[in-house]
Amino acid sequence: MKIGILSAGGDCPGINAAIRGVGKTAIVRYGMEVVGIANGFSGLVDMETIPLKEEVLSGILTMGGTILGTSRFKPFKPVAGETVTDNPQIIKENYKKLGLDALVCIGGNGTQKTANLLSREGLNIIGIPKTIDNDVWGTDVTFGFDSALTIATDAIDRLHSTANSHKRVMVIEIMGHHAGWLALYAGMAAGGDVILIPEIEYDIDVVANNLLDRNKKGKPYSIVVVAEGIKKKKRKKAAATYIGEKIERMTGLETRVTILGYIQRGGSPSPMDRILATRYGAYAAELISRGEFGTMVSLRNNEITSVPLEEVGGKLRLVEPTDRMIKKATGLGICLGSNSLD
Repeated sequence: MKIGILSAGGDCPGINAAIRGVGKTAIVRYGMEVVGIANGFSGLVDMETIPLKEEVLSGILTMGGTILGTSRFKPFKPVAGETVTDNPQIIKENYKKLGLDALVCIGGNGTQKTANLLSREGLNIIGIPKTIDNDVWGTDVTFGFDSALTIATDAIDRLHSTANSHKRVMVIEIMGHHAGWLALYAGMAAGGDVILIPEIEYDIDVVANNLLDRNKKGKPYSIVVVAEGIKKKKRKKAAATYIGEKIERMTGLETRVTILGYIQRGGSPSPMDRILATRYGAYAAELISRGEFGTMVSLRNNEITSVPLEEVGGKLRLVEPTDRMIKKATGLGICLGSNSLD
């Protein structure tokens, strides 16, 4: 068999580990031929390929980014001024020209949605979920999340000392799009006093009163962790900037803002992400060998399994207000911006 591998969407730590997991297992265990598709789905349109021999896959386990490159190109989305696109047909034709028997798509929600559409077009597709946001439906965790969590936690840890030195409120913005997993877990791991996530509607008065109460009790500084996707009236303003300005105006407490940004997506993957990405990749090769296409590799109760791609596309895995981490946070006295959770 000949299989293709591509990575699409935003980069994150662990993609190379997943590529290695797929490729080495396919070559060593199943005797397959492996080819890399460059720059996401656009590489299938432009026929940009990279032969993935075993020696190419050696030494990439610890590398950040992706040796294949990536893009946010969406083949089923017409470009400006057009109502239809012929990219899906071009991809089908190039899939045949390359002699592919299967295609592995490594990516987040958008990638898995496109993977499902290509599966409906008759291509043999396997998905692997990756994103620091941890919001892909159908799996308990995505690789990339643990690495980003480690980076975000370390950053908040460092801000504790400067916040204490100057007796300030520190507002730190964490990535995650519409999901609060990264902000919630980083806030919990780094001892955040206030954590605001998109899934829980916050009341700025509750936040301000909490910080004033901490100040009155002699607690010299506070750490406020804010997910980038929280609702705010000034949409163009960064979430942390918006919250920071509100806090300082309402409390009179000196407030500083830090936006971590893309540093959360860079660098070498954590050991846990290397292992998870490798497990995902190896299982993807196994699914191909069994002919179980139209599926996405997933982790359920610490067991590697798979779910149908048609169940994944267009859905988000978000933090539920009843999640046990929410209960743990409120039990520790962490303010989540809402009195209804107490």
